[in-house]
Amino acid sequence: MPYRTVGELMATPGLGVPRSTAADEVSGLLDEHAISAVPVVDDGGSPVGVVSRGDLHKRLRRVRSADESGPYAPHGLGRRPGVITADDVMTSPAVTARPGWTVSQAARTMDRRRVKRLPVVDEVTDKLVGFLSRGDLLRVFVRTDPAVRQEIAGDVLKGTLGIGPTQVTVTVSEGRVTLQGIVESRSLLPVVDRLTRGVDGVVDVRNHLACLDDASPGVTSAACPPG
Repeated sequence: MPYRTVGELMATPGLGVPRSTAADEVSGLLDEHAISAVPVVDDGGSPVGVVSRGDLHKRLRRVRSADESGPYAPHGLGRRPGVITADDVMTSPAVTARPGWTVSQAARTMDRRRVKRLPVVDEVTDKLVGFLSRGDLLRVFVRTDPAVRQEIAGDVLKGTLGIGPTQVTVTVSEGRVTLQGIVESRSLLPVVDRLTRGVDGVVDVRNHLACLDDASPGVTSAACPPG
């Protein structure tokens, strides 16, 4: 059962701006694409930083503080072309991710490095190929109960473990999964539990499975002990 990867969730193609891009151009680009940040890339196409709307606003406040008498454009930096660039404004160095990373890896990196976005770079060339935001990660967990149930019943139980719907019933309510039915052996219990919990959107698992007790001859079935 595959986990969601950064490559599946990231925004593509990777939109980046050179270091020399004027800050007002960056602001216009953010507006044009309705995004809140953009990676800054070097001459080889590798990310060196990120410019967000917050970075632009903070820089503008510093400029205003330094020269209160100067003229300013209504939305930022358009009156000072070529003076303030993406290189001046960006948050650096860039904290990057790889397309093959799992959602968990990306989320842990964002939390540990205290960033809201990750430029995604090619595994070999380190060139920008996409951009991942916290909103992209949240989409994974905002899944409908039927979608979660279908993945558990179809991919995990039937596809991976060969357990059909006549053996195990799966119900999902607000991300909370209940498993009821029978499996062949106790050894399958931790496997079913682990794979079910690994499905994106699962909040909790209530395991009410029983199992065929092949360790005791003559006993056809028994309730499996928890865990």
